[in-house]
Amino acid sequence: MPGALRNKTLYVLIVFLAIASCRGKEVPKPRGFFRIDFPEKKYMMFDTDCPFNFEYPVYGKISYNVEDNTNPCWFNIEFPGYRSVIHMSYLPVNNNLAGLLRESNEFVYSHTVRADAITEQPYRDTVNKVYCMLYDIKGNAASSVQFTATDSTGHFLRGALYFYSQPREDSLAPAIQFFREDIVHIIETLRWKPGI
Repeated sequence: MPGALRNKTLYVLIVFLAIASCRGKEVPKPRGFFRIDFPEKKYMMFDTDCPFNFEYPVYGKISYNVEDNTNPCWFNIEFPGYRSVIHMSYLPVNNNLAGLLRESNEFVYSHTVRADAITEQPYRDTVNKVYCMLYDIKGNAASSVQFTATDSTGHFLRGALYFYSQPREDSLAPAIQFFREDIVHIIETLRWKPGI
């Protein structure tokens, strides 16, 4: 009997080890990100004392830096529910367009430290004299979409999209695309006011 018990115990042990050894290593799951629900695209007119107007998203909130009254046409379009903002700044052109464009270009390309690539997409509306450059900054840069717009003689407008979170292109990609569409709409509806 002791030999049969020993064989039975040995058999159970071998079966147990075989089953235990067949268990594969657990594969680590990729980190998940929260699902973001975006509102329906609707726009309203931005029309103030500034020498331009455009349509911006109804889910955006215009805010001004009340401490800085020197530039009344510098403002933000905030999206509090999405922890993002489009910083907008306007400067009149006084024979300094080349300098404004160079400075803006340097600001965009200062993101090359963290950017994987920067693409430029020109936009021209010769009827309304809106000449634009849209910059897509790929990678984990602080700002992922920027633009400059001018009429080439009197007006210069600049915008930059930022998120109030650590830049992670993979998790922010849906939000970047969503707000990029809003920036394109701003560009397409931008009009310079005559005589201002």
